[in-house]
Amino acid sequence: MYIEKLALKNYRNYEEIYVEFENKVNVILGENAQGKTNVMESIYVLAMAKSHRTSNDKDLIRWDQEYAKIEGRVQKQHSSLPLQLIISKKGKKAKCNHIEQQRLSQYVGNLNVVMFAPEDLNLVKGSPQVRRRFIDMEIGQVSPIYLHDMSQYQKILQQRNHFLKMMQIKKQTDQTMLEILTEQFIQIAVKVVMKRFEFLRLLENWAKPIHHGISRGKEVLEITYKPSVEVLEEQDLSKMIASFEEKFSKVRTREIERGTTLFGPHRDDLLFFVNGRDVQTFGSQGQQRTTALSVKLAEIELIYAEIGEYPILLLDDVLSELDDYRQSHLLNTIQGKVQTFVTTTSVDGIDHQTLKEASTFVVEAGVIRKA
Repeated sequence: MYIEKLALKNYRNYEEIYVEFENKVNVILGENAQGKTNVMESIYVLAMAKSHRTSNDKDLIRWDQEYAKIEGRVQKQHSSLPLQLIISKKGKKAKCNHIEQQRLSQYVGNLNVVMFAPEDLNLVKGSPQVRRRFIDMEIGQVSPIYLHDMSQYQKILQQRNHFLKMMQIKKQTDQTMLEILTEQFIQIAVKVVMKRFEFLRLLENWAKPIHHGISRGKEVLEITYKPSVEVLEEQDLSKMIASFEEKFSKVRTREIERGTTLFGPHRDDLLFFVNGRDVQTFGSQGQQRTTALSVKLAEIELIYAEIGEYPILLLDDVLSELDDYRQSHLLNTIQGKVQTFVTTTSVDGIDHQTLKEASTFVVEAGVIRKA
């Protein structure tokens, strides 16, 4: 798949732009703070209905405007699909093929993207929250059911936390109600955990040989899901539910004292091991970067395996963060098969055929033009 056209209105520092892209590498050149990353972000938001940079949608709307609009035409193997997303202070409206989508979970997945930005190096060394967000965003692209389950999970978690808070301050004493909320919570939590196990196994299968190649055969990568409730990947649904029930019966008093849900998918983590050692704690910066790059390249292949089309790759100011060898590996991997967007202040020093054949655009003060 590839994006053929992109139109922005009142988006970040763009008043109104329309641009056509080719199904190859598109380099977006410009000085800092001119709007390069905003173009990348708009493609990501068009795909995911949320930003990778902010959780506040109002940040996406141009100063003093009521709404922002992103429109794109996506070419797939068998169809051409117009997409539209309008972001206003009241919320978001998404259209696919000119038809408004009732739920964003129905909309996400029409356009698939893999974003690689300098902050993605935090995937390995950042907080568990960064890794959970990564898991949720990536599974959501290929599984609308997971998006729906996560939405339900967040609602029940909120309700349960509110009830525990009421019990903490003695405004509630109804143990039966807590049991009902806990049961509902466990039913949806185990679905989320099982899907994460399944996804991360697939991701590891793709990432392992890629990492082995980038490390010139010296390193073996393992990806491990670390649930906060002691469950195993091979457990069936009933055993997993039993493990959750046992955990929550043990921590009930502590949860009431603290007024919050102490265990569940919102507290889980993801570990990366290279040659049996935890990369976050013991890995060199080079190993951490190779791990992040391997995972991103694995995502591309995993999405292709799941949906039969390659996603769009967004490389936001990341080439300068990689050494020549990793740069070449990345560019060789995508050459000729993935529509790619690269933002950079300069292509000087990047000597690769892929960039020599690229379309180049220049961004200056919220205006984009073909070079």
